[in-house]
Amino acid sequence: MKILLTGAAGFIGLHVCRRLLERGDEVVGIDNLNDYYDPRLKQARLECLKPYANFRFVRIDIADSTALASLFAAEKFNRVIHLAAQAGVRYSLTNPQAYIQSNLVGFGNVLEGCRHYGVEHLVYASSSSVYGANTRMPFSVHDEVNHPVSLYAATKKSNELMAHSYSHLFGLPTTGLRYFTVYGPWGRPDMSLWLFTSAILEGRPIDVFNHGKMKRDFTYVDDIAEGTIRAMDRVAAPNPDFDSDQPDPGSSRAPYRVYNIGNHQPVELMTFIEAIEKAFGQEAKKNFLPMQAGDVPATYADVDDLRRDVGFEPKTPLAEGIARWAEWFREYTRNAA
Repeated sequence: MKILLTGAAGFIGLHVCRRLLERGDEVVGIDNLNDYYDPRLKQARLECLKPYANFRFVRIDIADSTALASLFAAEKFNRVIHLAAQAGVRYSLTNPQAYIQSNLVGFGNVLEGCRHYGVEHLVYASSSSVYGANTRMPFSVHDEVNHPVSLYAATKKSNELMAHSYSHLFGLPTTGLRYFTVYGPWGRPDMSLWLFTSAILEGRPIDVFNHGKMKRDFTYVDDIAEGTIRAMDRVAAPNPDFDSDQPDPGSSRAPYRVYNIGNHQPVELMTFIEAIEKAFGQEAKKNFLPMQAGDVPATYADVDDLRRDVGFEPKTPLAEGIARWAEWFREYTRNAA
């Protein structure tokens, strides 16, 4: 297949791209290579994709409707995996316009490209953050998610609503994937794993929010990539049992689906920190702080629908994933020095 992958220079984008290329798909990757974090890391990810003859990179900002429409018209993609977005919960508190342009305007442009140029299936990254103020665990795609606690979460919920309207109005099959706390090699410098690792190795204290009383469903990036591709291969279809008197938020009469992709094993933040300490053989100095605005105390994914429909569930143990991260981080920082 010929696939458009947005956010190709991103953390998850690299891993998904590589798997698609290794199985023989043709991939056109786009990214705007912005400076939200060091663009050299993004360039290094793209270098990993250069050996593949079936990969091309085009620098495009998804908020540029003209450039994106021209790409769709020229390439005639079979399917689209949309991973480009302004990421990060805390950054959305101080830079809301970045989220509005990328996550709302940009996503609208992607939907328009899919609508007008015959795309068979759009798979897009949503987020566990859409569960917001929900406290019933595990988080289920069949629960309402109407109380986001950050603008980032609100834009991801908006993406799901926008996708549903295009599935309903134009018959565009769409699948939203709610990723849960992704970690692993080539991760972002603004994420806790990189921040904790750097501080531990440099002897600086780490900020431990909510006094360590947080739980996260940490999900290894290879599991995220595998689940994303399997979801792309299974084109979203209408739910024949959809009841409009009791509408199911995870499906529709339209070709629309939403799935959680998480390790379905929430881990306490202190256990996560201990795994990093063990992998690097150094103890962290800890600065315990209150909960940050926009954060939630716990995440926990119900993956029953993913298992049933897509035939997959993440299984990488935290200790194994952190060990792989440590191996990569040592090599990357050594080469970057």
